[in-house]
Amino acid sequence: MPSPDADALISRAEALATRAHAGQVDKAGTAYIEHPRAVARIVQRDHPGQAAAIAIAWLHDVVEDTDVELDTIRADFGDEIANGVDAMTRRDDEEPDDYYARVAANRLALAVKRADIENNTDPARTALLESATRARLAAKYEHAIAVLSQRDKLPR
Repeated sequence: MPSPDADALISRAEALATRAHAGQVDKAGTAYIEHPRAVARIVQRDHPGQAAAIAIAWLHDVVEDTDVELDTIRADFGDEIANGVDAMTRRDDEEPDDYYARVAANRLALAVKRADIENNTDPARTALLESATRARLAAKYEHAIAVLSQRDKLPR
């Protein structure tokens, strides 16, 4: 059972993500916050009691997709969570494999990225997309899984 501090941390992350993603929708027209919510649930299922990973799951797209800056995350949540969010945040013109290497180097980000991919490849979710988008994303995530699995086997 999570501690009161852990519950408060997760609640603060959920609240920030909800505010930051307000009004955003995904490719299928669903409220965007449903994606971080699903990723947080997957992380909770796979890593129960890991409050920092669950908070990162809530916040994983905030810096990339909203006007919230990493400095705000760091000030509000500390270095461990900010570093995980930073690892999850794609850079402009970044090669995918460089991004996956950065994710794999952070154990919390890696756990969240695996949950992110699981949600992004959920057949119920992908069925709402047009076939070309579905095929493009399937190839993207297949490659991501392969690279992350290879990186995960390397000694650190």
